[in-house]
Amino acid sequence: MARAAKGGGGSRIAIAALTVVVGALAVSWGYATFHPGVETTRELATVGTPARRVIRVQVLNGSGEGGVGSRVASFLRQGGFQVVEVRNADRSDYLACLVVARRSDPVSARAVARYLGGPPVIRQSWDSDVADVTVVLGSDRSRLRLDD
Repeated sequence: MARAAKGGGGSRIAIAALTVVVGALAVSWGYATFHPGVETTRELATVGTPARRVIRVQVLNGSGEGGVGSRVASFLRQGGFQVVEVRNADRSDYLACLVVARRSDPVSARAVARYLGGPPVIRQSWDSDVADVTVVLGSDRSRLRLDD
């Protein structure tokens, strides 16, 4: 009789642990689905007024690894961003990726940063007909989220 009681206690613990995991998954799904701050990929790629202007992005590869700029540009295009230029940065030894806001309002840059998984955003406003946002790729490029 003592053995049966011990076996029953272990299964109760397993059932309780499974219940907690299922509950956590349900809460996570509910938060991701119904939280008002969650944007879709297409919503991230457009900003502004009711016309919803498309975000123009320049990609500069400063990582020293060939082809990274093209891969990031392709991922951004899949997300609905308009990539207007892909080229090497002024140097190839950037340590960290960063997103540069080229307009006084950093909303576009923040949308690009969120889409890429959260690299830091810095402001460097200038009048440019080329791009609204510049993405500079550094040696930590593996931290970017390049899958959807």
